[in-house]
Amino acid sequence: MALTTELESVNQMLGHIGEAPINSISNEAALPISASTALVVLREVSKEVQTEEWHFNTITDYEPVKEASGKLKLPDNTLFVDATDTRNDVVQRGLYLYNRKDRTDVFTETIKCDLTVQLDWDDLAEVARRYITLRASRLFQGRMVGSTELQSLIALDEMQARARLLELDSQSSDRTIFDSEDVYRRIGVHRNYNIY
Repeated sequence: MALTTELESVNQMLGHIGEAPINSISNEAALPISASTALVVLREVSKEVQTEEWHFNTITDYEPVKEASGKLKLPDNTLFVDATDTRNDVVQRGLYLYNRKDRTDVFTETIKCDLTVQLDWDDLAEVARRYITLRASRLFQGRMVGSTELQSLIALDEMQARARLLELDSQSSDRTIFDSEDVYRRIGVHRNYNIY
């Protein structure tokens, strides 16, 4: 079974409002208004969903490229950045890192970061495509038709798709409760005394 294409997602969205499917999205300027709107909403929702920092679109221990000026450049598709060393208080400013403590974007050395990046549609896992399509369908239907009955039907499918995405994301990331600093503190993993 092939992965859902962006065209298939747009056609699913059009189907939710009773519109006929289209054959291509390659010439965006020639698309009917409803198809053009569906494509815009699909891409908006894809970006929005990917900002949630899923395992599939997170890069750990990334070292930004240091330019001659001393600035640390991030990839063009960076949505969020967090320094792996908590002593570094850096944020993303455009496509560069900014040191909040020293109030500069010039660095003497590189800093390892965890990045959340926006993937192209063809790079997304099928479970993510399904959730994004259903969420976009609900929003698109609300903008174009505004039917509360359709919205509630799509919302049910959307919730199931999100649950499946969360489940598979958790499985692939191999997270445990011990990955949380709050859990460490609560159960006393960092005890300074011998409990035996």
